[in-house]
Amino acid sequence: MLKRGEERRIAAGHPWVFSNEIDTEHSPLSAFAPGGLAQLTTHRGGFVGYAYVNPHALICARILSRDAAHPVDRALIERRLRAALALRARLTATPHYRWVFGESDALPGLVLDRYGDVVVGQIATAGMEALKEEVAAAVRAVLAPAGLYWKNDTAARDLEQLPQEVQLAFGAMPDELTVIESGLTFSAPLVHGQKTGWFYDQTANRARLTRYIAPGARVLDVCSYAGAWAITALHAGAARAACVDSSQAALEYAAANAARNGLTLETLRADAFEALKTLNEQGARYDVVILDPPAFIKRKKDIPQGQAAYRKLNQLALGLLEEEGLLVSCSCSYHLAAEELTGAIQSAARHAGRFVQILEAGGQSPDHPVHPAIPETRYLKAFFCRVTREIA
Repeated sequence: MLKRGEERRIAAGHPWVFSNEIDTEHSPLSAFAPGGLAQLTTHRGGFVGYAYVNPHALICARILSRDAAHPVDRALIERRLRAALALRARLTATPHYRWVFGESDALPGLVLDRYGDVVVGQIATAGMEALKEEVAAAVRAVLAPAGLYWKNDTAARDLEQLPQEVQLAFGAMPDELTVIESGLTFSAPLVHGQKTGWFYDQTANRARLTRYIAPGARVLDVCSYAGAWAITALHAGAARAACVDSSQAALEYAAANAARNGLTLETLRADAFEALKTLNEQGARYDVVILDPPAFIKRKKDIPQGQAAYRKLNQLALGLLEEEGLLVSCSCSYHLAAEELTGAIQSAARHAGRFVQILEAGGQSPDHPVHPAIPETRYLKAFFCRVTREIA
């Protein structure tokens, strides 16, 4: 039961319920097991929705259904999976995409990524963990993939007091995942890959990049992972591309992915900041620099330090760009607002003595839809910037 007046935000569409919104006198959270299902009601007993509960988490409940006639069961999950699948089928020409994006697909705590005939999933909450077998059965019923693999090794599970683990749900999985993106073919590691193996959220932004690649361009892809940005640039006409990443395994995948597409690239294993600093000292110059770092800001308390990191990284990148160069600056930190990233870019430009014009702004790909009532579902920012000498 909610406290008086606490239903307004939830009635507007947000599915999260915070522990301080619960009338614990009438509904003690200690009475619920982690992951258990419950009916959520107003303080007057009016039906709000069916939710799963975790009494140990700040977000103590997440709504799965707002229809009293449709409780949470396998049929509900199957309907949600079919609706999500229908959307992705309209968005992409090949079966390589994010199939389920948590709250945006009305399945909070669940991510499913499709790699052709196999699916990799991640569960972030105790409630979805309790429904894991139902989800697996629904995946089999809706898509019948060759395999479903749970890659539940994210730090988000710590907040829900869940162990980090990976396991095969059913079927068989390859050691390497295959991705087809914009006519290019990539491979990525399954077990030791980042996220579920691929960053589908940047697919649309990588497609945007091609319009800015002039024949013969020199490209630097920083925090490259398996080389998707650099290989996209080479395919679009760049003459040279270099990948910078701290992971040797990622760089080996990048080089192999380039060769798979009939291309070659350079690799540099190093910390992003140290690599950019060294390249500046060496006088290296590029026509395009892409910054796609991991989230520097994971919690609100990290904001000041994270803002400084984004500013420093962009400043180092600006020093490497030729006149009329292109800077692609990205952030996947939800806690860094878009205007804060542009502020970091502008501050970096002033310090580097460069003039920056933002030509285009991108977000996450359409297979990561934004729920208009849930700001947390909009997290990715990508700015395409023209860089010249400072204008007085």
